[in-house]
Amino acid sequence: MTITEPTASPASPSPGLAPSEPARPKKLKVPHVVRGRVVWGEDVEYASRDFGVPFVTPRINFNELITPRTEQGPAFDVPLTDIIDYLVEVAQHLELERNPYLQESLELTAQVSQMPRRMIENTFRRPGQFLTRQSMEFRLEKTFRDPRVLDGWVAHTDPHGRTTRIRAFPPRLVHMLAGNSPSGAMTSIADAALVKAINVFKLPSADPFTAVAVLRTMADIDPEHPVLRSMSAVYWRGGDAKVENVLYRAQYFDKIIGWGGGAAINNIIKYTGPGFHLVAFDPKVSMAIIGREALADEETMREVAELAATDATVFNQDACLAARHIAVECADDDEQLERLDRFCALLRERLNVDREFASAIGPATPSEIREAVEGMRFLEPDYRIWGEYDGSGLVVRSPEPVDFHPTNKTVNVVPVASLREATQFANVATQTVGVYPPERKAEIRDLLATAGVQRVVRLGSAMTGTMGNPHDGMYPLHRFVNWVADDDA
Repeated sequence: MTITEPTASPASPSPGLAPSEPARPKKLKVPHVVRGRVVWGEDVEYASRDFGVPFVTPRINFNELITPRTEQGPAFDVPLTDIIDYLVEVAQHLELERNPYLQESLELTAQVSQMPRRMIENTFRRPGQFLTRQSMEFRLEKTFRDPRVLDGWVAHTDPHGRTTRIRAFPPRLVHMLAGNSPSGAMTSIADAALVKAINVFKLPSADPFTAVAVLRTMADIDPEHPVLRSMSAVYWRGGDAKVENVLYRAQYFDKIIGWGGGAAINNIIKYTGPGFHLVAFDPKVSMAIIGREALADEETMREVAELAATDATVFNQDACLAARHIAVECADDDEQLERLDRFCALLRERLNVDREFASAIGPATPSEIREAVEGMRFLEPDYRIWGEYDGSGLVVRSPEPVDFHPTNKTVNVVPVASLREATQFANVATQTVGVYPPERKAEIRDLLATAGVQRVVRLGSAMTGTMGNPHDGMYPLHRFVNWVADDDA
């Protein structure tokens, strides 16, 4: 198979700097991985998303990147038990203290990401939690019921006595990796291995290093392992038609696994069609619903404010599961409104706290939010504001949800007459809803699900997921594979 390679923009040479010119940022080198082989080069120059840090990559060679449809993937006949054994071994090598690739990735990612270095480091310590044998086997059982369908054709007979054989066939996938957490690259690689896919990972500009670091670790363990040879990781600027018009085709791939913002997902949609589908982890927002019990006394208000702040500050609110709007059940009288305002003040204090995946001071409040909030100061007492615009936390109490997107540790508190009323604020873009007290979840979970919500949790546990659960309203691995029937009817 020969594919005409589009012309790439070469990296511009660095001319000598005049003494009066400021020093230019050092260009970071991002290697590609092509079918498990590390490829270095400085052919194309890009800039990172958050800070515009320049980095260089090799030119994409499509003929090496794409596996023809006439070839089965390298992992096609590898037993699932062997793949799990391999991933368990890989996890043992993903210890930051003794993995030079992760150490290098940590230092480089800290230069291009808004996420504080300490939080990046904490994400690198997570693989051991989801790459244990027990967790992978449990997840596969909950997803497929009979994981043997990943290894071959499994027969069943219907009530009429007709027999068919089903296989969850290994797919060909392009993964558009998320850039807001390095752990996303690690989980995507593990998921790709478990379904025996042929994979191309599109590296994110906010972190083009972590996926490559994991693949280089796998190469050190066994450079010829079929799982590794099923994987490629390359960078191109999202929306670059010269690349995407080639890759996003049904003759080469079955599905694109899309993580990213609305613009990125909308860009992918235009390439989908018969034979080439999108499995989208759409950009979502999350919220919290708090019952009147939270306002009972000072001690309870402090406890609930801490739980709410824990959910709101995940990755400094740069995560789908981070709460942005908080509806609080509150009677319409002066005493209760005073208690609500006290809760808002306590919440503001707890936003300004270092946590495992949050920093006391995050990125400053965006200008559009500052302008909107300043306009609300003239609307007191219906609107009230606590906090500053310096990234330490901002709480806005309003009679209805604000019309801007709360971000950078900005929380919108809305009083409601009942928990049922609060469910009207949820929609199909709402991922996670934290509820306090947890025993009242049953009152509203059906209404939330009807509105489109995908996950209801105890307040304070948005980041604490149970193994084997659906994600974004689906079992992802079930969607990744191609379900094929050999029917004897």
